[in-house]
Amino acid sequence: MKLRLFLAFTLIVIISVVSVVLIARQNTTNEVRAFMFRGGMAGSEGLVTALEDYYQSHHSWSGVEVLFQSPGGGRGTGQGMGSGMGAGMGAMMNQRLQLADSQGTLIIDTSTGHPSGSLTNSELDIAIPLNANGQVVGYLLPEGGMGFTHNDESFLISRINRAALIAGLIAAALSLILAFLLAYRLLLPVRELTHAAEGLANGDLSQRVKVQGSDELATLGNTFNQMADSLQNAEQSRRAMTADIAHELRNPLAVQRANLEALQDGIYPLTPESLDPILDQNQLLSRLVEDLRTLALADSGQLDLERIPTDYPALVKRVTERFEPQTASKKIRVFFSAGTPCPKVNIDPGRVEQILGNLLSNAIHHTPQGGLIWIEIHCSSNAAILNLRDNGPGIPPEALPYVFDRFYRADKSRSRSEGGTGLGLAIARQLTQAHGGELRAANYPDGGAIFTLTFPIE
Repeated sequence: MKLRLFLAFTLIVIISVVSVVLIARQNTTNEVRAFMFRGGMAGSEGLVTALEDYYQSHHSWSGVEVLFQSPGGGRGTGQGMGSGMGAGMGAMMNQRLQLADSQGTLIIDTSTGHPSGSLTNSELDIAIPLNANGQVVGYLLPEGGMGFTHNDESFLISRINRAALIAGLIAAALSLILAFLLAYRLLLPVRELTHAAEGLANGDLSQRVKVQGSDELATLGNTFNQMADSLQNAEQSRRAMTADIAHELRNPLAVQRANLEALQDGIYPLTPESLDPILDQNQLLSRLVEDLRTLALADSGQLDLERIPTDYPALVKRVTERFEPQTASKKIRVFFSAGTPCPKVNIDPGRVEQILGNLLSNAIHHTPQGGLIWIEIHCSSNAAILNLRDNGPGIPPEALPYVFDRFYRADKSRSRSEGGTGLGLAIARQLTQAHGGELRAANYPDGGAIFTLTFPIE
């Protein structure tokens, strides 16, 4: 990865430097030629352009004298370069200018005013060629010429190109060093992440990466840490659940085994009464297995719900009446109220009865002798909300985040005294979520626990 990133930076640097050098060389050549051979050094580049434009417009040099006349109309030396366009350096130096046609025949000589003869070959070599439509149409020779030949041009351009090449090589070297350092810096968190991922793959779920900044790599690091947290929590939950299941299975099996050995040794007579404890423990095992099966189906999304439009308040009242023997034995009074009329709720009645049964069973267990339980239903246009409250001791604050965890009991002795599986509330929440609803637990301000069950109304 580092090599590929470094090579990518290198390619970008090389392309950029080569492009800059080539463009600089081309522009340098053009500028040198313009400066040396189009009057740049003599300050007459403006006159060169004006002469070319004049020939382009008139197709001859007839009347070109007007370009060499001063604003006062005089002729002569560099004063005649005004013409409203600015004489440039040639005028300021009172420079002698000679204009010849394409054959070298003099047309204008600002020093005499009466040109005659032709430019010599040596003068033509240093004269500024005037071009129109891609052809040389004349020559302009500033006083004394520029003293440069095409050999001088080649020498100067080669020197400039060599300087540009050296500068490009130095820039490329510095860029490559910076590219190496940048690639190392960018890939450092990637290497740390790779090392942590390898450790995670080998079973070390404690691997985490340090996150700095708020860029994409920091986001990736945060995501990795969150994934590692989830995996570690899931592994801890799996181990805890395995231990809990083994513990829950071991106790009823031990009771059954003790009773069966007592029957086998003749300690207990083989009567229906002596078989009752064995049957009770067998029923507990059956409930535990069925509860685990329900949770497994809910977790995998394979729990089948037979939804039908249901009279929700009537269903809640029916389940409440079913628990009258348990509430009567503890002299618990149950107050049921339904506020505004509820529309039909699209639910699975059997599964909702299971939810309500688990909640009521939990409330009855934690409500003291002669206590109270309130069940209230409120319906809106999009939800049916049930509040189930008792006046028991409430839920310990440290236990609130875990009341819906599997096998969790704030009262550690409950499974031994009551025979519960410790899965009731976990199943209630899973079944609620399968309906698209929500189940929450809290402590009521006036004492006791309150469970809020919400189903959407479609």
